[in-house]
Amino acid sequence: MSKLIFVNLPVADLPRSIAFYEALGAVKNEQFTDHTAACMVFSDTIHAMLLTHDKFRQFTPKKIANAKETTEVLICISAESRDDVDATLARAASAGGTIDPGPKQDYGFMYGRSFEDLDGHIWEVMWMDVAAAKEAMSETTAA
Repeated sequence: MSKLIFVNLPVADLPRSIAFYEALGAVKNEQFTDHTAACMVFSDTIHAMLLTHDKFRQFTPKKIANAKETTEVLICISAESRDDVDATLARAASAGGTIDPGPKQDYGFMYGRSFEDLDGHIWEVMWMDVAAAKEAMSETTAA
């Protein structure tokens, strides 16, 4: 069985955040959704748990960081192509996200961009040509 990842994110406005992630293509899993949390499914193995601040506080004694002011984590998700990276960013912008808070990354064999969701959490979207990346790495180590 593949390992699953559940990224838990505190959100200020759960219905708005659900709509944002649906606009990105995530599907809400009703089985794990109520008025305090929503499970947004990106793939069979990748899920984002959107939690109200009260719900999030049940899992940690630490203060919830304001992601618009400080960064604790960068979340990176893969894309099928360079065009898919750009299309994902376009959907994020249309849904109210902030585009490219960090620099674009273009190394030929790897291309990435990023967006901030409505609460300031930064998501990177990355495409990589694995064969070309391996070749580039072997050239670097041979030099």
